[in-house]
Amino acid sequence: MEGGGGLGGLLIPMILIFGIMYFLMIRPQQKKLKEHKAMIEALRRGDQVVTQGGLIGKVARVKDDNEVEVEIAKGVNVRVVRSTISQVLSKTEPAEKAD
Repeated sequence: MEGGGGLGGLLIPMILIFGIMYFLMIRPQQKKLKEHKAMIEALRRGDQVVTQGGLIGKVARVKDDNEVEVEIAKGVNVRVVRSTISQVLSKTEPAEKAD
């Protein structure tokens, strides 16, 4: 039998392909997702944000874990799901604690 090394010959390239895919695609995507989650959790009132729909506004109020109220024009507030915020343009400084 000449085909005795067929399984080993197929298994090694498959493992190499999976390893390359992991380091070039999966791992960077997980890192980006982790950074986005940290950015969303750090949202505060006064931060200027961009939504995935392209709206630019200031965070007027952080309603709960899943929702933020964004002021897109003077007196015009919209409720936005936190995960749809794609970018924070400018951060506000944390308020100093009163003694």
